[in-house]
Amino acid sequence: MPTRILPAVGDADAVRSLTTLLSQLPDAEPVAPVADSTQLIDTLARLAAESIDELPEVVVVHERIGPVPALELIREVALRFPAVGVILVTSDAGPGLFQAAMDYGARGLIALPLGYEELASRVQAVAQWSVGVRRHLGAGGDVFTGAGGTVVTVSGAKGGVGATLTAIQLALAAQASGRGTALVDMDLQTGDIASYLDVQFRRSVLDLAAITDISPRVLADAVFRHDSGVALLLAPGEGERGEDVTDRAARQIVSALRSRYEVVVVDCGAQLGGAGAAAVEMADTALLVTTPDVPAVRGAKRTVRMWDRLQIRKAEETTVVVNRYSRGTEIQPPLIQKITGTAVAATVVPSAFKELHSAVDAGRIHELDSRSTVKQALWSLAGELGLVKVPEGDRKSGRFRGGDRGSVSFRRRRDGGG
Repeated sequence: MPTRILPAVGDADAVRSLTTLLSQLPDAEPVAPVADSTQLIDTLARLAAESIDELPEVVVVHERIGPVPALELIREVALRFPAVGVILVTSDAGPGLFQAAMDYGARGLIALPLGYEELASRVQAVAQWSVGVRRHLGAGGDVFTGAGGTVVTVSGAKGGVGATLTAIQLALAAQASGRGTALVDMDLQTGDIASYLDVQFRRSVLDLAAITDISPRVLADAVFRHDSGVALLLAPGEGERGEDVTDRAARQIVSALRSRYEVVVVDCGAQLGGAGAAAVEMADTALLVTTPDVPAVRGAKRTVRMWDRLQIRKAEETTVVVNRYSRGTEIQPPLIQKITGTAVAATVVPSAFKELHSAVDAGRIHELDSRSTVKQALWSLAGELGLVKVPEGDRKSGRFRGGDRGSVSFRRRRDGGG
C-alpha cells in the first residue's frame, strides 16, 4: 500500500524541492501541498470526517509555515489526528529543537537542506508508526478519532449580559442529546461556572497550564464530571493566578479537549486576555452575547472591532446572541446586526429573569424547569448551532428530545429573531 504524504509548506521554492524528493521515494504517494496551517487543519478535518483511513500517513511541516507557528501546529495535528505522523523540516537540527519537536508531538525531524536518504528513512519509519496506530485504533481504543470536536466560545459584550448562563445551557443541551461535552471556564479572574452548578473541586485550568504534553490521563484528572454528564474544567479559585494561563497554554488545553470531546464550550467572560483571545481564535463558532440596550450593544461593537484589530476574529465570523429580548424593546436584532457587522443568531433569548431566580440562587441552574422559556430558547440556540445530536425521528419532525423532562422545539422565530 502506498504511503500518502501531505506537505505543509508556505515557501514556493521549498515546495518544489520537497515535492520533487517525495515523488522519488519508493511506494510514496505525495498529495497536493497545503500553503498554511489553516489549510492543513481544514484538509485533515475533511478527510477524517470521511474515515480515519482517508488521512495521510505522514504530514511534513516546514519550519516557516504560518500563521500558527510550526510547533504549535504540530501539537494541534497530534492531538486532533493521533493517527497521523508529523515530520518537521527545519534548518535548526540541534538537540534543543529536536527535544521540543518531540514534546509537541512530532515523530521525526529532518534538517535542511533536504537529502534523499534521510528523507526516505524518516518517512518510512513514521509511516510504519502511523499504520501501527491505525491498527490499534481499529481494534477499539477509547480515543476520539474524528475530525476533532466542535469548539464554541461564549463571550459577553460587557459584564452581566448572560454569557455564563448561555455557555452552561449550550453545554447541557449538547450533553443531553448524547454528545460528549466539555465546559471550560476561561473567565480566569471572575469565572462563575462552579457557583452556577454547585460544584466544589480543587483542580482547575491552572493545573494544565504548565504541562507541555497533556495526556488523556492528565486531562481526566483535571476535569470534574458533573451530575449532568458534562465534563467541567473550572477557573482558578484565586483569580490573580489566572495570569499563569498563557495564550499558548490555552491553545494546548483547547486542543486537548477538542481531541477528547465532541463539543467543547468555552466561557470567555467579558474581559479579553491572552488565553481567551487564543480560544476565540481557535473556535469553530464564536458567540458574543449582548442585551438589547445601548451600553451592551456599544460594548459588542467595541469587542468586535477589537477582535478585528488584533486579528483574532473578523466581524463576519462572529455571531451575536441577543439575550433578554422582548417585543417592545427599541433595539431589535436587525439593528444590532447592522451596528456590529456580525451575524445575529436567529434564536433570541427572552427577558424572563423570574424563571431563573431560584435556580441561580441555589446554584442549580442545571435543574432549571424545562418549561422555562429561557431554557427552551437556549436549547433551541444549541440546535441552531448544530451542537445537538438530533435523533432520526425527531429530525424529520423538527424536534429534539434530550435527556430532560421536556422537549425543545426548534422552530423559526418571528419578531426579528429569524
